[in-house]
Amino acid sequence: MDRQQDHVLRSIQENDVRFIRLWFTDVIGTLKSVAIAPAELEEAFDEGIGFDGSSIEGLARVVEADMLAHPDASTYQILPGTAEGGLVARMFCDITTRDGEPARSDPRSILRRALDRAADMGLSFYTHPEIEFYLFHPHDDPDVDFKPIDRAGYFDHSARSIALDFRRDAVAALESMGIPVEFSHHEAGPGQNEIDLRYTDALSMADSIMAFRNIIQDVAISQGVFASFMPKPLINQPGSGMHTHMSLFEGDKNVFYDPSATYLLSATARKFMAGLLEHSRAISAITNQHVNSYKRLWAGDEAPSFVSWGHNNRSALVRVPTLRAGKPQSARIEYRAIDSATNPYLAFAVLLSAGLDGIERNLELPDEALDDVMSLSRNERRALGIRSLPGNLEQALSLMHESELVAQTLGEEAFEYFLRNKENEWQAYRNQVTPFERERFLSVN
Repeated sequence: MDRQQDHVLRSIQENDVRFIRLWFTDVIGTLKSVAIAPAELEEAFDEGIGFDGSSIEGLARVVEADMLAHPDASTYQILPGTAEGGLVARMFCDITTRDGEPARSDPRSILRRALDRAADMGLSFYTHPEIEFYLFHPHDDPDVDFKPIDRAGYFDHSARSIALDFRRDAVAALESMGIPVEFSHHEAGPGQNEIDLRYTDALSMADSIMAFRNIIQDVAISQGVFASFMPKPLINQPGSGMHTHMSLFEGDKNVFYDPSATYLLSATARKFMAGLLEHSRAISAITNQHVNSYKRLWAGDEAPSFVSWGHNNRSALVRVPTLRAGKPQSARIEYRAIDSATNPYLAFAVLLSAGLDGIERNLELPDEALDDVMSLSRNERRALGIRSLPGNLEQALSLMHESELVAQTLGEEAFEYFLRNKENEWQAYRNQVTPFERERFLSVN
């Protein structure tokens, strides 16, 4: 037993923890959980917890059903708000076969493989997401629209706001679990909020995003409201994105920084950006996995619809934030298409793979977009060589299907399952008759 595992066992005993929840996700990004008693944890560390992998979306075929969940002691945290009925802790798990091989379709393993590829190049990958979500008043009537908890806008402050109290409690809960928060504020839509997590390595951040969603839902329930990470829940209001800042490090050195370069951005960073732009259309089904995702991308409100980059240009897909000389650690780029409903393990894996491909192939970054890309005409964008992102999930899946990079990053099993699952989602969506259609076409003139 290693030192971290020993620390976890001591903490459980010293804090009288009653239950340990073991967390992992399916391929689509749904959080899965099994609870064990403290007495079972030492054996779980040694041998793992057995379960039927074929019952988890995309994890294993029936003939390979037996899987093991191995708790990662480095992710141990006591969950907030559980003292009254006994403390509850959680750990994320790595999923393996009975032979001890990493499960090929385990999203955490998929991200680890991408990070190993970066490590082979001497690099580590860091991310910082800006996570947006809506708060609504709950109701049980499926024919009634959800009502936002307020009518506030960007950065609005009210001493008696539900959202203000919500963000305070949510940030306190996150930080009690060792998830540091950089900013929190009201976003542009009514009832819309944003909480930004502080930079860390991509695997820890993906774990934190999954924990974040769970905590936000728990705090919402405790305050009698409903939290949604749906990409575009309201007509004529902004969607919820997860703008993600990224950088690569070589040891303690940020390799995206060059004090002599334009925008202080190194040649490595420019190649990484070129890779993101090259593969952006093919990875859209991963970064924007739902039929609803494309209503956010194509509705404006600073959601990017076109493949371009720019310095401080919020209409661009890839934005280079203003950097200050003498602060090399802050050099970064921002990918703006990704939304809050993505599976963060898969999203970070394909973003990293796309960027590394740009570095390995010495891809050249196209010219910067200096204007609002959305305001340009189709002919102007064509003249500038600016392509569009997919217009819907069907187009995104078609592009993903042809992508060798996405197939290699996800592995055959996860790649094929993801495509099947999302093709079913598209088919179910396409079969719907919407209120818009009935209102426009049902009446006889």
